This record gives sequence, C-alpha cells and structure tokens, in this order.
Amino acid sequence: MPTTRVPINSSADILAARQMGRSLARQIGFSSPTDLTLIATAISELARNIVHYAKQGEVVLDSVQHNGKCGIAIVAKDKGPGISNISQVMQAGYSTSGGLGLGLPGVQRLMDEFAIVSNIGKGTTVTAIKWVSQHE
Repeated sequence: MPTTRVPINSSADILAARQMGRSLARQIGFSSPTDLTLIATAISELARNIVHYAKQGEVVLDSVQHNGKCGIAIVAKDKGPGISNISQVMQAGYSTSGGLGLGLPGVQRLMDEFAIVSNIGKGTTVTAIKWVSQHE
C-alpha cells in the first residue's frame, strides 16, 4: 500500500488525516471499531499538536510489517519550536496549552509502539505504531 502524506496546516486537515488513517487501517486489516477509533484518536491528537504548537507539518501514514505482523505507522512531523523537556510532556496531566494534558501520553497509551524525537528550533517527529491483533 502506498504511503499517504497529509499536510497539516489547519484544523480542517486534522479531520482529513483522521479519515485517511481510518481508511488505511481498514485496508491493512483492522476491523474492530475500537481499534479504528484508537487509531483515529491518536492521529487527531498528533495532528492537533502540529496545528497548535508548530502551525504546520505533516502526518505520514503507512502500512508496516514485522515478524509476520501487520500494522499502521503514524508519523507526525513538524519544523516547529521543538520540545525542550520530553520527559515532562510525557507525564500524564502535564499541559502547556491549558488542556487536559492527555495528548502525547494518551497517544502512547493508545498505540503499541511510540517514539518521539525533538530538537529545539528544528521540530519534532512522533512515530506511533498499532499492530493488528491476532483476533481481528
């Protein structure tokens, strides 16, 4: 399946990324409404962070395989201000925007794999993977 790149420049792009991710997840083999919702929620959170903190970036959606498993990879990239203290933003309840602070820690809980790389003044890349469960 081809890689899907969704430019994120406004709130409207969040919905587009969410819909494309849900569609790709179905094609990959996710059939559980719960898993489809978790994937869409993770995409929404990551895209919302791009709009809020970096103003623009992209969400890259791709199918992945490893050790006989299939899954969806979500990579959110921006060239925003970066995150100065990753461990702090990964604490549940921490928020710089006055929100609930569920963003990145929430995405980590929803997905099977999660990684974040950020450089001050250069941007942030978050990679999250969800694997199709054996009982899908």
